[in-house]
Amino acid sequence: MRILIVEDEKKIANFIKRGLEEELYEVLTAADGEEGLQLALEKTFDLIVLDWMLPKLDGLSLLKDLRGKKIMTPVLMLTAKDSVEDIVNGLDSGSDDYLTKPFAFPELLARVRALGRRSEQERGAQIIFDDLRVDPVSHKVWRNDQEIDLSGKEYDLLEYFIRNPNQVVTRAMIAEHCWDYTFSTFTNIIDVYVNYLRKKIDRDTGKKLIHTVRGAGYVFKVEE
Repeated sequence: MRILIVEDEKKIANFIKRGLEEELYEVLTAADGEEGLQLALEKTFDLIVLDWMLPKLDGLSLLKDLRGKKIMTPVLMLTAKDSVEDIVNGLDSGSDDYLTKPFAFPELLARVRALGRRSEQERGAQIIFDDLRVDPVSHKVWRNDQEIDLSGKEYDLLEYFIRNPNQVVTRAMIAEHCWDYTFSTFTNIIDVYVNYLRKKIDRDTGKKLIHTVRGAGYVFKVEE
């Protein structure tokens, strides 16, 4: 597994690099956003660990540029920015996970492993639920054959729902499966993303699929 670390703080970059190399990962580093973007465009990586506040080109701009060029390499955003707004902004820009500084290396390593397991080729064929269709390989979504544009995390949430239909899923379950975070950390983020997804999936359809179960969580089912 080849990993790119884009981090301008040399001590942090070297600390992560040494730790990952001890786990037998192949690691390259970049000290600014422009160098990181060039490496990400020129070489193939299985994962990018990306700082937000970088010289020359900030991490968020780098990420948006990659996604705009249809480069879907998993990205772990690693940053001191820790507000709900910052986390939502990072995830909306295309990151697959978000870890705030300071961090414990075992947690970073666990997230690296989790992202490494998310191979598009292993996700299988299209999933159909009522009039909703999801392609796990391309991450495209249609309802009534109308394509719906979702962010990366909106898609992850939808795929979790559609793979667990007609049963209550708690916020803790969503946090664990979609973000690998604890429930207490991500309560507000989950509600924000469910609302985002609900507006895109259920709006103007006349048939809701995402339902709130008061005091419990959510259930994905055809409205009766």
